[in-house]
Amino acid sequence: MIHEIGHFATGYLLGWRVDKICIYPYGGCTKFNNFINSKIIEEFVVLIMGPITQILFFLCIDNFLNHYDHVLLSKYNLSILLINLLPIYPLDGGKLLNLIFNLSIPYKKSLIISCYFSFLIIPIFFIFNRSLSLNIVVFLIIFKIVEELKKIDYSYNKFLLERYLYNFKFKRVKIIKNINSFYRDKRHIICNKTEKEVLKNYFLKL
Repeated sequence: MIHEIGHFATGYLLGWRVDKICIYPYGGCTKFNNFINSKIIEEFVVLIMGPITQILFFLCIDNFLNHYDHVLLSKYNLSILLINLLPIYPLDGGKLLNLIFNLSIPYKKSLIISCYFSFLIIPIFFIFNRSLSLNIVVFLIIFKIVEELKKIDYSYNKFLLERYLYNFKFKRVKIIKNINSFYRDKRHIICNKTEKEVLKNYFLKL
């Protein structure tokens, strides 16, 4: 909960709309109702403030713990941190990796790469882990990755629709070949047309 409060408080201070906080066996998830086209730096700050808040909270209470509680909470704290920071989408580490991809790769392609890269990391759990409970968590994470893969077209259309409906101010311009190559934090020129013109034709055809 402390970890998720870090995400929640940071998003709230940045003006993001918070829907709810969900708790899963592998950790929590703060669900924001914000634009996909939010600035990458803002999303980065919201993501890292979860682990940072968790670490700071543990350091604050550590001096008040007896030896048994210190050992127990250290184990819990480290476990949550390590799992959340794994480069598996949609865990925090996977989302951070996806943001790095967003800097140089089109948004849709970055989602696809992040999901498939996550599948490459999953076998590490089974090689080095002998815990039944953790294996159950792994299967739940696999289920979430599959869900994210199925949602990619929906997420990308939402990303494009935001671009069409709202006037985002991006300084950098990128020349691209087709509508599937839109980037985050950039405005586009496609075949000598502005992105607004291309998006208007795209949504009129749907």
